Amino acid sequence: MIPFQVWLESALASARPVAAAMQLRWAWPAAESGHFIGLTLLLGSIAVWDLRLIGFLRGVPVSAFHRLVPFAIAGFAINVATGSLFLMTDPDQYVYNPAFHLKMLCLLLAGINVAVFYLVVFRRVASLDPTEQAPLLARASGAISLSLWICVIICGRMITFYRPAGCPPGEALGWLADCIVR
Repeated sequence: MIPFQVWLESALASARPVAAAMQLRWAWPAAESGHFIGLTLLLGSIAVWDLRLIGFLRGVPVSAFHRLVPFAIAGFAINVATGSLFLMTDPDQYVYNPAFHLKMLCLLLAGINVAVFYLVVFRRVASLDPTEQAPLLARASGAISLSLWICVIICGRMITFYRPAGCPPGEALGWLADCIVR
């Protein structure tokens, strides 16, 4: 994993025009604001959907919440774009950061969860009566989704607090690094 991380940091650092643009006075705050707007669209849409699957908000058809999916996709796209800007600007602060690793793992698991949901469960919940409880697998999927997205948010906030610094001479770089070898 370590050689891949070193290569990835180098590849991302080669996006110098992006890093230069992000050093402009308002670029980073604008990207942060965009990231927050994307997060709001994404989590706002997903949270109500997941809460309905779990069993809250009965009386509202599941299909009504499904109309929010385009907002969730738009929010995700905004977050991928702005997150990529952060990653290309300071790759060493993300590539070696354990909070970033956990955030990416939770994103991957959330993606797998939604794929399984749509492949296995969605047809059964799409036609539910507004007062009906979702099947157990749908409720589990909603709980897993909500938990993973909360973890993504927490890990995103923790990235700032786990930024690795330069390693003292002789200290080894690890997959979950405390420091960066230069």
